[in-house]
Amino acid sequence: MIALQKGDKKLINAWAFYDWANSVYSLVIATAVFPIYYEAVTNDNNGMVHFMGIEFNNSTLLSYSLSFSFLIIALLSPILSGIADYTGNKKRFMQFFCYLGSFAVMAMFFFKDQDTLWIGILATILASIGFWGSIVFYNSYLPEVAHPEQFDRVSAKGFMYGYLGSVILLAFSLTLVMMPEWYGITDASLPPRISFLCVGIWWIGFAQVTFYYLPNNVFHKKPRKDYIFKGLRELRVVFKSLKHLGRLKQFLTAFFLYSIGVQTIILLLGIYAKKELGISTSKLIIIILLLNVVAIFGAYLFSRISDKIGNIKTLKLTIAIWGFICLWIYLLDAKNIYIDIQVYALGGMIGMVLGAIQSLSRSTYSKLLPETEDHATYFSFFDVTEKISIVLGTFIFGFAASVTNSMRNSIFILAIFFLLGYIALSFMKKIRDSKD
Repeated sequence: MIALQKGDKKLINAWAFYDWANSVYSLVIATAVFPIYYEAVTNDNNGMVHFMGIEFNNSTLLSYSLSFSFLIIALLSPILSGIADYTGNKKRFMQFFCYLGSFAVMAMFFFKDQDTLWIGILATILASIGFWGSIVFYNSYLPEVAHPEQFDRVSAKGFMYGYLGSVILLAFSLTLVMMPEWYGITDASLPPRISFLCVGIWWIGFAQVTFYYLPNNVFHKKPRKDYIFKGLRELRVVFKSLKHLGRLKQFLTAFFLYSIGVQTIILLLGIYAKKELGISTSKLIIIILLLNVVAIFGAYLFSRISDKIGNIKTLKLTIAIWGFICLWIYLLDAKNIYIDIQVYALGGMIGMVLGAIQSLSRSTYSKLLPETEDHATYFSFFDVTEKISIVLGTFIFGFAASVTNSMRNSIFILAIFFLLGYIALSFMKKIRDSKD
């Protein structure tokens, strides 16, 4: 490990490179290739599968698995973050979750049929825990690798690296899946399983660049033997401090509200496009690629806008665009002869504000933190807020769809959460090192 000073370009690039390493999970595994493969493997018997002696609908089982992983992270991350901050061993925790996630993704290679369904589900849970667990500690490094005036651009750089890397590997995975003859492959199940191996190797391999340069124990802490209880005490101290950090609480409230909309749309837009709008799987993949390419430029563009008008005004602008996107989705008509073009344009607009709102949320939260050595613990609350928003958002979406028998109404409800998030941000005061 090379000791680099805070703000050093090489250190910043190494930190941002972890986005390049791990974002292949969120695109190839969570969004594109694995869900399609899972559906194909488990669609016999009208999609009903058996797991742990219980019969489930296949999509319901996958949804439950992901929800369980989010619950585990929501429970563990504040506790582990408190221990990591007390011991100064944050990088080791980040490495553990990175290795857990990448090896779990590689284990998906052995998920071949319903007899090995348990491998697919267990790997799904562990990969999700590994991904989101490492992100908590990764995000918490931002105040330690960059100065406040650099936060917006550095955060955006991470997301830009992530979108670019994931698009490259997804493009390769798609050639494997759609044109296996190029590689001399005749087994139809082999191409997607090879892509899972590639994701795990990519993730763990490129992460070594980040781990080589990232410092450990920045504040030179010397923990005592009872570090678990001391770590829990650290968590309690940070939790109590939130009561006195008014702007931080305001931002977390706004972040929670608009994240309900953002995360739900990200997770369920594919299902909506397929079932409500009749968009084919091949076109959905093109939309996903388009969305991620545009997101690279969106993250960069809005980081520059925030330099001019400040974080809060820029976030409000992105939220207003997200609200417009919800209304646009709500009004889309599957019978329209231009529906494909409209959905492509919609994907481009989502991409433009997706990277923007994610990178600005991370950098804005960093600016609001007090002078502290407990960055991992503070970011665990940021992470838990996001996870709870995912659980609540997906539940509201599903409940509204079941009651009204239409996912279209669920989209309209999400627009209300964007409005509430916009209102919550409107009450926020100026943030240091910005022009709000």
